[in-house]
Order: sequence, then C-alpha cells, then structure tokens
Amino acid sequence: MTMTDSTAAEKARPAGPAEEEPLGATRAERLSALAQQHGALVTLVIAVIVASLSFDTFLTGDNLENMALSSAFLAVVALGMTFVIVTGGIDLSVGSLFALGGVLAAWGSQYGTVVALLLPLAVCGLIGLVNGLLIARSRLAPFIVTLAAMLGARGLLLAITDEGSTTYLVDKSTFFATLGQGKLLGIGVPVWITLALFVAGAVVLRRTRFGQYVYAVGGNEDAAALMGAPVARTKIGVYTVSGLCAGLAGALNAAWLVSGVTILGSGMELEAISAVVIGGTLLTGGFGFISGSLVGVLLLKVIQNVINQIGSLDSAYQQVVSGAFLAVVVIAQTWLGRRRRVL
Repeated sequence: MTMTDSTAAEKARPAGPAEEEPLGATRAERLSALAQQHGALVTLVIAVIVASLSFDTFLTGDNLENMALSSAFLAVVALGMTFVIVTGGIDLSVGSLFALGGVLAAWGSQYGTVVALLLPLAVCGLIGLVNGLLIARSRLAPFIVTLAAMLGARGLLLAITDEGSTTYLVDKSTFFATLGQGKLLGIGVPVWITLALFVAGAVVLRRTRFGQYVYAVGGNEDAAALMGAPVARTKIGVYTVSGLCAGLAGALNAAWLVSGVTILGSGMELEAISAVVIGGTLLTGGFGFISGSLVGVLLLKVIQNVINQIGSLDSAYQQVVSGAFLAVVVIAQTWLGRRRRVL
C-alpha cells in the first residue's frame, strides 16, 4: 500500500462513538470527546430534574406515558435519519412518507394486519430505494432528490385520499389497532417496538460490516472507495432504511390514532434532523450513534412538554426554542470538533 492509500485508509476509518481515544490523548481531548458524545444526555437529565421540581404534573404517569408515546413515532423516523446523516446525506422526504405510511396502513387494515404493515413498508421503502439510486448512481444532490420525493409522496397521499377529503379508519377490534393502543407491562406497545428497533439499529451500525461502511462513507467517500467499500450500495441501503422507518412509524401512528390522518408529518423531517444532530451526530457525516438520536428525541419532547406545562406560552414557542437549541448544539459540535483537531 502506498503512502497515499495509507493516508486515505486512515481518513476513511470509522469515527463512531465506541472508538477509543489514543493512549497519548490529553485530558482536554478526552473531555471534548465526552462532551460531544454525551452532552445531550447530561442536558436531558438536567432538564428532567428542573421540570420535575418546577411542575407537579411532569412526573405523573399520564404525562410520562403521553411523552413516551409521542416520542416513539418521531424516534423511529430519527433512527432511519441517523443512518443517512452518518453517511453525510440528508432525507427531507420522511415527513411525507410518515403521513403516506399512516394512510396506506389505515386503508390496508381492512384486509388484515399483515397488509396494514407490509403495504406502507413496501411503498415507503421503494421510495427510499429510488432516492438512494438517484443519489448513489446518478450522483444527484440528496437535498434535491429527497425534496422531490417529499413533494411526490405528499401528492400521492392527496391522490389516495381524494385531496384529503377521505379519512380511512382502523377497526379498534383488530390486532393492528392493538399494536398502537395496546400495553405491555403498563407501557405502550409502540414504545417497546421503538426500543427494540433502536437496539437492532445500534447493533447494525456498530457491529456489522454495513455499519462500518456507513461510517467510512461519511468519513471520506473517496477513501472508502479506495478501501473497497461499496459506496453506492451503502448509500442506497441507508436511504432505503430511512424510507422503511418512516413508513413503519406512520403505520404505528395510524394504529394508535385508529385512522390515517392526512395532515400529519408536516415539518417532521426537520424534527428528526434536529433530534439526530442534538444527539451528537455530525451533519458532515462520519460520526454519530443511535442512542444519541433517542436522547435527542426525548430532549425535544421534554422541552415541548415544559412549554405546554407553562401554559401561558403559545405552542409556536416550541419551534423557537427547538430552533435556538439546535443552533447552539451545532455551534458547540463545530467548536468541539475543531478543538479536538487542534489538540
């Protein structure tokens, strides 16, 4: 291997959360790494403590259950988005795919639970696959491709529902409805499904060859290609995963609401991106971890819940606070990244 190839291989080496610091790493380097990886978790703990001391109703069972359920659907979408962003990409179509998946699941529920689950997975997964093919094979910008998919999915949704005038309902007596409204050990079934998906996602990203390729492509695409990584297949894979996650989240949401609501999903792509970035995944790619995205989702939901608890603030402040918080996180990530390189 030449010196150039050796350098390229080093740049393509995954920079995941489990990567150990060099033996000679300084204390400042280790602190910067810990802050970048676990800052969101520390912030979440502080926010929960402050909220519980400020509002008597924050730690009640009903409030925690509502937060957990509302977090579950966004978390599934953020799971798929994590894979995309680690490769250095972006997926703006997930909000529309979430809504489309819900409508398709509600319509398909009349033919049984299998159809209600497989139909949104097939359609949304196919749209994600097309996104990946256009981005990887045609070398089109992810922003443009997924923006077009967002508009196309929303148009398909409107066509299926007669411009939104038709709402498909789910029979509450079906097993499909149980997936959304049922409980296991006092916790909603969607929460258990979400936790299982995150465990599986963490294993795939950290313990499989595909996960290593995801980090390598995000770290340095050209160097990853020199190492023999299947760059195109990896990109196609992550966008397909993102589409599948969005479709599944929409199906679970339809089971919870026992209807396919057409107006849902607007702006959800931005929430998912915010949660992933707040959780420590770099927008530039090559660094990130699944658990951080879950923490990011929970932190956003806690902030929204606190604003609702205050009562005197308009709901629009949720977006203001979330946007400001995201800006602070991105600035902090950039500063920490530069500090680690300097040190």
